[in-house]
Amino acid sequence: MPRARNRVASRRRRKKVLNMAKGYWGGRSKIYTVAKHAVEKGMQYAYRDRRKRKQQFRRLWITRINAAARLNGTTYSQLMGGLRKADVALNRKALADLAMHEPDAFTRVVEQAQNT
Repeated sequence: MPRARNRVASRRRRKKVLNMAKGYWGGRSKIYTVAKHAVEKGMQYAYRDRRKRKQQFRRLWITRINAAARLNGTTYSQLMGGLRKADVALNRKALADLAMHEPDAFTRVVEQAQNT
C-alpha cells in the first residue's frame, strides 16, 4: 500500500508562502525554498520593527516637545520635571500634539510647569 502524502495541505502551505513573497525580487518570489527564507526573515523584521516604531515615535515626540519648550524659554528636562511637580498628567504624545497644533495652550502648560 503506498504512503499517503496529503498533497492538498502541502500545496496550500507552499502557496501561502509564495503569496506572502509576492513582490520580492527574482527567485525570492518564485522558488519555494528561497521564498520561505525570505518570508521568515521578513516576519522577523516585522516583529522587531513593530516594537521599534514605538521607540521612534517617543523620540519624535521628545524632539518636538524640546523644540517647543526652548521657544518658551525652558528645556525639555526642566519642563518635564516641572510638570511632574505640578501633578500635570499629560503624556508625551499629547504634549507633542499641543506643541505642534496649539502653541498657545502649550505655552500655558509651560507657564504652569514653571510656577512650581
